[in-house]
Amino acid sequence: MILKTNHTVQRIATWLLLMAMIAAPTLSLAQGTRIVAPKNRYSPADDVKLGTQAAAEVERQMPTLPEDGSVDAYVERVGQRLVAAIPPEFNQPEFRYQFDVVNARDINAFALPGGPMYVNRGMIEAARNEGEMAGVMAHEISHVALRHGTAQATKQQSAKVQAGAIGGAILGAIIGGNVGSVIAQGAQMGLGAYLLKYSREYETQADILGAQILARAGYDPRDLANMFRTIEQQSGGSGGPEWLSSHPNPGNRYERINQEATKLRIERSRTGQDTAAFTRAQSELRRMSPAPTMQEIASKGQSNPQGGGQQYPEDAKIASRVENPSSNYRAYTGGNLFRVNVPDNWREFASNNSVTFAPEGAFGNYRGQSVFTHGAIVGVVDAGSNDLRQASDRYINGLLQGNSYLSPQGNYRRDSISGRNALSMVLAGRSNVTGRDEVVVVYTTMLRNGALFYLINVAPRDQYRAYERAFQNVLRSVQING
Repeated sequence: MILKTNHTVQRIATWLLLMAMIAAPTLSLAQGTRIVAPKNRYSPADDVKLGTQAAAEVERQMPTLPEDGSVDAYVERVGQRLVAAIPPEFNQPEFRYQFDVVNARDINAFALPGGPMYVNRGMIEAARNEGEMAGVMAHEISHVALRHGTAQATKQQSAKVQAGAIGGAILGAIIGGNVGSVIAQGAQMGLGAYLLKYSREYETQADILGAQILARAGYDPRDLANMFRTIEQQSGGSGGPEWLSSHPNPGNRYERINQEATKLRIERSRTGQDTAAFTRAQSELRRMSPAPTMQEIASKGQSNPQGGGQQYPEDAKIASRVENPSSNYRAYTGGNLFRVNVPDNWREFASNNSVTFAPEGAFGNYRGQSVFTHGAIVGVVDAGSNDLRQASDRYINGLLQGNSYLSPQGNYRRDSISGRNALSMVLAGRSNVTGRDEVVVVYTTMLRNGALFYLINVAPRDQYRAYERAFQNVLRSVQING
């Protein structure tokens, strides 16, 4: 019995050793490549301070979607799911991850030290599924978790850089539009080039950790690799996509991420992709008026309309007389929703749900509000009804409440916009801004998704005749796809 027992124990020990040898690669497959965070002379508290300062400037100067909106809430949910999947060794208790959507057309995203992250509307619209969007977010979260921004500052500086200077450089890099000019602006401060334009070494780390976070969160890590292909395909242009310019390819990126994916086990206990929520978010974004580019936001000084900022440049002033509409026209394309021709001497100012076209001297700020006196607005709003008359009543009543000096001049007229049944109504009154009688004509029609499309023409009564032909040309040129 003793010999048999010893033999049995020996066999069990051998079996356990064999199982351990087999299991070892399995554990490796679950964990993936080991990453070591770079040296950093800053404290995590410094990261939080820098990110908080820069985030305040970003939100003051950039148009973000409402925090209580469905798209922002959806992106926040995906973001927090990814944050929960950060490996413990890179989880900083001081960091406060938050996720906001910037109403910008560019395919871009950026994260600030300490946790604030911003995803451009253009990035969400370009992604082919939730996993691709989450892949970009996981990559950016990895830069934050590995503290790459302050690590690069550590590498480049012999002494600590002041927090205020870093915050300014971050902001300058974010809002500059073209990355080349952005880095030049940052370089003038001695900081931007290495705070926002990551090294290839750090890009490799963010790719690897991003893939690991995706797998731990229940996503296929190959979605991150696929998103790089999607960005390249949809960005177009000889300059290349902005996000890839600030996140340089460390070499064989697509292959490297897919190789890492073979080492990872997707956490199946986590919730899978919410395809329905992703589709709803994309649909809501595409119903909105087209977003401006980052370059337009920077060059036109647009402030965040949701944050109570002013739509027009702060130094813009209303003039007593403005230039008549040009006889030359330029096309404006509102994403996939509409196209319109406007006089080429009218500037454009896009907000979250509309775009204003106005000549110089016809827009400015009056008692803390953005106002304009000549030009047109094109936009989309929630109709609140499938009936054109009821939806138009609702919209115009809101317009009259915000412009109490106006009153209807008669009833609706039947009209047409882009071959669709439309209504038009004339409003008039003495403007508080100019002290002159003003004529406002509102055109409305329904979109297939149930939203209300509107076109508004505005001019002082004594100049309306000079604008009438331009207004009619603008109306006839509208092409609606939605």
